[in-house]
Amino acid sequence: MLTMKRKQLTWGILLLMGFGYFSAMSNLEMHYILKSLIAFMPIQGLALIYVTYINWSRR
Repeated sequence: MLTMKRKQLTWGILLLMGFGYFSAMSNLEMHYILKSLIAFMPIQGLALIYVTYINWSRR
């Protein structure tokens, strides 16, 4: 059995989560503007976590 590196495993998990999120968002029946706002929420959340992490690691 091949051993996967941690980085490859992380990318694989993120890819599967992205596919699942895209599938869930594609199946939702709601107003287009609201759907686009909800679609960008994970990106905004990850950006906030990244900025917070960078800020705390500088201290």
